[in-house]
Amino acid sequence: MNVIELHSDLWARLQARRVQLPHSLLLTGPRGLGKFDLASRFAASLLCENPLPDRQACGSCPACNWLSQGNHPDFRLLQPEALAAGEVEEGAEAKESAKKASQQITIDQVRGLEDFLHVGTHRHGLRVVIVCPAEAMNRSTANALLKTLEEPAAGTIFLLVSNEPERLLPTIRSRCQSAAVPLPSPERAAAWLAAAGIEDAQRWLALAGGAPLLAAELGTSGERQLIDALLAELRNGAALDPLAAATALDKTVKAEKGGTPMKRLMEWAQKWIVDLSLVSSQLPVRYFVGERKQIEHLVARSEPQRLLAFARKTLQYRRHSEHPLNSRLFLEDFFMGYAALFEPRSQRDRH
Repeated sequence: MNVIELHSDLWARLQARRVQLPHSLLLTGPRGLGKFDLASRFAASLLCENPLPDRQACGSCPACNWLSQGNHPDFRLLQPEALAAGEVEEGAEAKESAKKASQQITIDQVRGLEDFLHVGTHRHGLRVVIVCPAEAMNRSTANALLKTLEEPAAGTIFLLVSNEPERLLPTIRSRCQSAAVPLPSPERAAAWLAAAGIEDAQRWLALAGGAPLLAAELGTSGERQLIDALLAELRNGAALDPLAAATALDKTVKAEKGGTPMKRLMEWAQKWIVDLSLVSSQLPVRYFVGERKQIEHLVARSEPQRLLAFARKTLQYRRHSEHPLNSRLFLEDFFMGYAALFEPRSQRDRH
């Protein structure tokens, strides 16, 4: 799966910048668009000694071999230790290691660039530094990087990758030329997913908000079980048993050994409520396109004002979902509020 196929227009614009490369380039866009992969391929193309006609790296020259082995002397990657641990290790031990590792890019990582930036390049070409995700820097780390960006070393380009550029220091953003990575067209994204062997590509693409790499991740992970367990309860509407639903989902969440299943569960619940609210306003479903008829059926038994009010409340559920004091009681509260959306007015008046 080549991310350049998704972003051929942007790739051409990036290559056009080679005539006069900026000292720092900021790639922005929602999660799941392939920004890091794109930055990595651009870095490889800049370091390659024998690029292909479309300027992609050849994959066989000494520079490409060093880069593929992770020891190119003119390349550095700054990323949180937890992210690096998750990429190179597998299994329960890796998850435990990732928990202990830093979730931030540290100031020591930035300071470690000092010698790298002030010695000659190994092959008399460029030095490339990727910072991903750039918003993982705290203020001290960002200020340390800012000093480097304000006095850029010759022959060096920084590639910053960010899902949330608004979290970056304004002074960091002002020192970078920006390149927004767009959502590919639904047709291109679906074709790319189908070529990658992702079944039910349209469903995952909708759930991922049009982001193809996130859709591929969802379609090949155990996320299906979490979503299906949630939908099995949400589809019931007024017939939902909040206590039984909370018990069932609590078991599903606790069965997952890694990640943040409760947070993800609430994110999917929030998207379901968004779709209910959209349909109540006579707008098309955004995420759960395969469940459109069921959503329309539920909306017909609720009221727009109540849906909007509960949609606002789901923001609170999502904020508190990572560390609920009691996960089952947390889910009971959510499902009781959800079931109340579909109660007949006469029954609500008696409460």
